[in-house]
Amino acid sequence: MAPAACQAAPAEPAPAPSTPPPAILRSDGSSCPDHPTPACTGVLRGTELMDTGLNTEDVALRVRREGAVLDGVHVPGHLLIHADNVTVRNSVIDGDVINADGPRSFSFTITDTTVGTTTKCEPLPAIGHDKYKATRVLVQGHSDGFRVSGDDVEIRDSYVKLCSRSGDHSDGIQAYNGGKGLLFHHNTVDQREAKDITAPIFLVDEKSRDVVVTDNLVMGGTYSIQVRNAGGKQVVRGNKLVDKSWVYGPVDSECARTEWAGNELVTIDESYRVTSIVGPLACAGES
Repeated sequence: MAPAACQAAPAEPAPAPSTPPPAILRSDGSSCPDHPTPACTGVLRGTELMDTGLNTEDVALRVRREGAVLDGVHVPGHLLIHADNVTVRNSVIDGDVINADGPRSFSFTITDTTVGTTTKCEPLPAIGHDKYKATRVLVQGHSDGFRVSGDDVEIRDSYVKLCSRSGDHSDGIQAYNGGKGLLFHHNTVDQREAKDITAPIFLVDEKSRDVVVTDNLVMGGTYSIQVRNAGGKQVVRGNKLVDKSWVYGPVDSECARTEWAGNELVTIDESYRVTSIVGPLACAGES
């Protein structure tokens, strides 16, 4: 009698793909599943803001106390940070946030804060110049987003919507007399509606050292991603560029000296969600 045929055990069902956690999840319940948008950056929803008034020439609030904390405030003008270790969080600043006072500059952090309004286009950078950390900031109504003019700048999880005026050279982030230790990580820069432009990422200053640009979503610009000339390391990795959103080309960077990996051309929907991967984004420009 022939032995009974051996039956294969039924195949285990493939596990359902896990849903990744939101890229940003905040205490007010706002979240973004991918790159930052206005829905998960800026002042927290439902915040009751206290108007600070202005103490400098009726255009700015000047902070001179070391360790000062601005939490849940509305500054109806520019914010001048002229003391070290200042904290700005969960607030609205109608103008610029600048930490330079002549040749001196001061350290600060800015978190969950809206900088700029939608009623005008400010000519100065929204936030600068050095020794600052920006997290979940919403920048609007500025022709320049972030300025890097010194050491120790870290910008994460923030959203920038750029404008421009005639004669501007709008940039999402620009190094100008840059310094050491720039991290620009997991931000969204939308330059599509600005007309007088350079680039969403414009980091070409020869005084910069150790520049890291990772996991950002950018769109617009003449050449959208421009990274070159820095001493030390230059890293451009895991960024997504919206296909055909540029004027001249996607990239004008320094390829031989840059760790360039995992960058992609994509399409997005109106909520900045990536809808397709067009293909890899190769480095182009200087050898």
